[in-house]
Amino acid sequence: MNELNIFIFAKPEWLWLLLAVVVIPALYLTLKLYRRRKLRRFGEEATLQSLMPDYNGVRGWIKIILFSLAIGFLSVALARPQTGSKLRSTEVEGREVVLVVDVSNSMLAEDVTPSRIERTRYAISRLVERMKEDRLGIVAFAEEAEVVLPITGDYKMAESMVKRLSPSLIAHQGTDIGEALEVALLSFTDSTKESKSRVVILITDGEEHNQSTEAAIEQAVAQGVMVCAIGIGTPEGTPLRINGELIEDEDGKMVVTKLGEPLLQHIAEATGGIYTRSRNDNFGLDDIISRLDEIEATELTQITFEEYDEQYQWFLGVALLLLVAECFVMERRNPLLRGVRLFDRENK
Repeated sequence: MNELNIFIFAKPEWLWLLLAVVVIPALYLTLKLYRRRKLRRFGEEATLQSLMPDYNGVRGWIKIILFSLAIGFLSVALARPQTGSKLRSTEVEGREVVLVVDVSNSMLAEDVTPSRIERTRYAISRLVERMKEDRLGIVAFAEEAEVVLPITGDYKMAESMVKRLSPSLIAHQGTDIGEALEVALLSFTDSTKESKSRVVILITDGEEHNQSTEAAIEQAVAQGVMVCAIGIGTPEGTPLRINGELIEDEDGKMVVTKLGEPLLQHIAEATGGIYTRSRNDNFGLDDIISRLDEIEATELTQITFEEYDEQYQWFLGVALLLLVAECFVMERRNPLLRGVRLFDRENK
C-alpha cells in the first residue's frame, strides 16, 4: 500500500453555489442604488440621513458580506471535500488501446455533420464511456505526432483531453500517418509487451502526405499490434474552409479534401485489424468495439485511491460562525449602544 495525498470533492456540482458569493453583494448594491434614487425624491441625502440617525449603511454591507461568505463556505461543505492517502493496487483483465487522431486542418471539413473533428471528438467520448477495464492513450497528429494522453485508466482525464482535440494542438500542419503510428507503438507499456492485447485505433481522413507508413506497418506487425482504422470524410470530398474562408493552393485553385480509403484499408488488413468508414448515421465505432471484444485481454495493474476522510465539517463550522456573526450585526444602531461608534464613518 502506497501513501499519496489527494484532495477531491465527492459532490462537486454544489460548487456552483460559490457564484452566490459574488451575485448576492451585486444584487444588494443594485437595490441600494435603487433605494437611494427613490429617497432623493423626498429631499437632500444629508437631510434624510439626519432624520435617520440610527441607520448606518456600513452595517448593511458587513451583514451582506458575512452572509455571502457563509453561503460560500456552506457550498464547499455540501460539495463534501475529502482527502485520501492510500493507494490500492488491483489486477484486472483488459487491453491497452491507443487512439491515433488526425488533427490536421483537413479535419475541419464539413462533409460529415457538423465537421470531421467535432464528430471525431463526440465519437471518442462515447467510446470512453463504454470502456471499463481497458487502458487508454491518445496520440494527436498532423505533420508531427504528439502523445497528448499517456496510457491510463483514468477515463475522466481521457474525456477532458478529448475535448481539447483540435488543429491548434500541432504547430506544423500536414498529415504523416507513419510517424503517428510509430509514436503510438512507443506509447504502450512494458507490461503488455508479450501479450496480444495492444490495439491502435486510427481516426483520419487518410490524406497522407508522407511515405513513412510502410515502415510503421512493419513495426506494428513485428510487435503484434493490431491497427483498426476509421476513415472520416467522403471519397467525393469537399472544399476546405478554415474560419469560414475557402482555402486555395499555390496555383489559386480551391483545395478539396477527400477521404483516402485505400491507405487505411491497407493498414488495417496488414495488421489484422478492420477498416470502417464514418457516416453521418454511424461513426463506425460499433464495428471497432466488436473487434476489440474478440481480442485477448491481459492482466493489468489498476491503482485506485481508498479510505477518503470527510473534511466538510470544517467548512460547515465556519459557515455557521459567519451566520451567527451576521445575526448580531444590525443595520440600525441599538438605542442602548448609541454611544458606541464602531461602524461610523468618522470616529468622534
